Amino acid sequence: MLMAKTSYSDSFRVWDAPLRLFHWLLVAAITIAFLSSEGDSGIADWHMAAGWTAAVLLVFRLVWGFIGGEHARFANFVRPSRLLSHVRELVTGHPQRTIGHNPLGALAVLAMLIATGAVLWTGIQVDAGQADEDLHEAIAYGLLALIGVHVAAVVLMSVFTRENLARAMVTGRKSVALHPGAHDARRPAVVAVLLAVLVIGMTVFGILRYDSAAFSAQSHGEAKQGHEIEGGTAVQGEDNDRD
Repeated sequence: MLMAKTSYSDSFRVWDAPLRLFHWLLVAAITIAFLSSEGDSGIADWHMAAGWTAAVLLVFRLVWGFIGGEHARFANFVRPSRLLSHVRELVTGHPQRTIGHNPLGALAVLAMLIATGAVLWTGIQVDAGQADEDLHEAIAYGLLALIGVHVAAVVLMSVFTRENLARAMVTGRKSVALHPGAHDARRPAVVAVLLAVLVIGMTVFGILRYDSAAFSAQSHGEAKQGHEIEGGTAVQGEDNDRD
């Protein structure tokens, strides 16, 4: 107990709980989506559910980037003016520690969010028969490459700065000894949490309106067939009305 209490007192809060939960849930969703992408995969039927889950998480992150905790907000870490100096520090092998995302890390976050959105959008279009599956796969592999670069960068920065960045995303805290004078990050407001929950609920509702089986196991073609059946029924109903 004393060791845990001492360790806690020697650290300060950086990442809020909703952001950390988003991070690891997105890791899980993307992992399942990739592992289930082939038709002969044992979990192939969960590919669509993983994609829709990632879509809900993406919407949450975009909203949380404006109303979340201090270091979760885009305005806090998207600082293009600091990029050049950060690159110079990397070249010399002596990058400074940062409390939140460093400038290159911020670009990586934005790039992965955009790539995730592109994968999801093309996936929806492919399922509806309105896009080429090759494009969806190409963007998906591009996202995988970005994730690989991100992981490598986290490991490299952890070595350079002698700070376990992956653990910080698990615990949400960093060492005071490595960041003298740092203080606990501002927590997200209660109203922000309630708004985020509302947005998540509305997103899930909208997805289920589009595909009632979105979060259930289904073959890659089921949703497409369902939309075609619904469309055919609607057209038939219109023809009957005309008669």
